[in-house]
Amino acid sequence: MVAYELIRFYNPLMNNNCLFCKIIAGEIPCYKIWENDHFLAFLDIKPINLGHTLIVPKNHAEDLFDLSAEDRQGLGGAIQEVASLVKIGTGADGINLGMNNGTVAGQLVFHAHLHIIPRFKGDGFKHWPGRENLMTDDFEAMQAKILAK
Repeated sequence: MVAYELIRFYNPLMNNNCLFCKIIAGEIPCYKIWENDHFLAFLDIKPINLGHTLIVPKNHAEDLFDLSAEDRQGLGGAIQEVASLVKIGTGADGINLGMNNGTVAGQLVFHAHLHIIPRFKGDGFKHWPGRENLMTDDFEAMQAKILAK
């Protein structure tokens, strides 16, 4: 068995058609910056700023809602470690974290992944606009809907 097949043999939770599973298995190269038993972090090849990094779970999960309990628990620590590496290594003034879940949210690769984006003063990357003119009733109705689930 080649290394790629061995990794798939020992991790049946990988998806044969998934770009990130192929990166995790070593079939497709990446610019790896961090790894532990459950996650891999590598540079995004279409970065907002150089140093833009993706953290992916090694077990295939389509999105946030599909992550295993173990991966959900470990994600916070992985984010903190990798974000610190990126901030220090790039000399960034700040860090944005982002995770797109579902097509309508902008998810392009359907393997859960979180973006760590180094930010620099004057980099031109703008924050999304917030909605205005919402009333107390709007917030109370939404709170009730969310809590009812």
